[in-house]
Amino acid sequence: MDTAKPLAGLKVIELGTLIAGPFAARICAEFGAEVIKVESPNGGDPLRKWRKLYEGTSLWWFVQARNKQSLTLNLKDADGIAILKKLISEADILIENFRPGTLEKLGLDWDTLHTLNPALVMVRLSGFGQTGPLMDQPGFGAVGESMGGLRYITGFEDRPPVRTGISIGDSIAALWGVIGALMALRHREVNQGKGQIVDVALYEAVFAMMESMVPEFDVMGFVRERTGNIMPGITPSSIHTCSDGKAVQIGANGDAIFQRFMRAIGREDLADDPALADNAGRDTRRDELYALIDRWAASHPQDEVLKVLERAEVPASKIYSAADMFTDPQYLAREMFLNATLPDGKSFKMPGIVPKLSDTPGSAEWTGPALGEHTDAILGTLGYSEQQIAELRARGAI
Repeated sequence: MDTAKPLAGLKVIELGTLIAGPFAARICAEFGAEVIKVESPNGGDPLRKWRKLYEGTSLWWFVQARNKQSLTLNLKDADGIAILKKLISEADILIENFRPGTLEKLGLDWDTLHTLNPALVMVRLSGFGQTGPLMDQPGFGAVGESMGGLRYITGFEDRPPVRTGISIGDSIAALWGVIGALMALRHREVNQGKGQIVDVALYEAVFAMMESMVPEFDVMGFVRERTGNIMPGITPSSIHTCSDGKAVQIGANGDAIFQRFMRAIGREDLADDPALADNAGRDTRRDELYALIDRWAASHPQDEVLKVLERAEVPASKIYSAADMFTDPQYLAREMFLNATLPDGKSFKMPGIVPKLSDTPGSAEWTGPALGEHTDAILGTLGYSEQQIAELRARGAI
């Protein structure tokens, strides 16, 4: 047990597949929890075959399952369920992202699990939550992003909604799941070791990030629409194209920042204009401001634009690709790329750990394991003999 990590001593059972549940468990694993990932003997987590494959295994898998142990269990088999119950009886957290009702059909309802282990914290990630008229419906992150309001406001006003480039809804739900688990563990500390359920719906996880959308509609009847790269009510903040065709994100929406920006590009008249002294005034003239910033950026190459903005202390950035990140001094200084090794010995880089803890930092100890790699060792800790393990395997229970 690594006592230098904040979650050391906690045992987490992961019954998730793909993104939300596994990402939540990955965060726990990075910060010291013992995470046992339960997979079907028949292929395991589908994420093993998603996106770009290396020697038949997803490169994403090696990151998403890092620091985890892989245990194969056939949950359609009574022996498989019995093993899972033994694991849960001594676990601190159970993370699952099945469709609601799945665990109940397996005899693993909350009342049963809570009786088995009163201290258990159960994190349930699903499309629509464990209650409500849609609870039985399947729901992926894309649906959560759509129902939660994110996709409606993403894109340009004259075009249909677009998605972000990653499964952001699943990842946001995972973060809420971890936050909820930590809250529940704190509650357990001060309430005689009593566990509880953390119920996270993907659409609600996204909805919770939608800033002022609800009061703006309720009080003013205002429905926020797609606005491309600008943020109405926050001006100026947008993406602009430079003379070399490269883009920069400029965020000069602070009052003092805006004044520095205008002076840096030779527009002292606008820096000193009292009508532009605050955000409300700037937003009423946003078309004028964006047009002049567009013209200024378009007359200089990206490097020069960024140097001017850096000297003026105006928040700005080029739009990074993976190639940009790999050589960026800030990424390197913050150790946002970790060296790791693939099963055949080939070295590769993984994303670094977030957040940075000063005294008890997280780490990546190993990459995503082979399917069932830790089955025998885990069963051994539960008291199964080598002969019993062989018999379970022969019967298809593991």
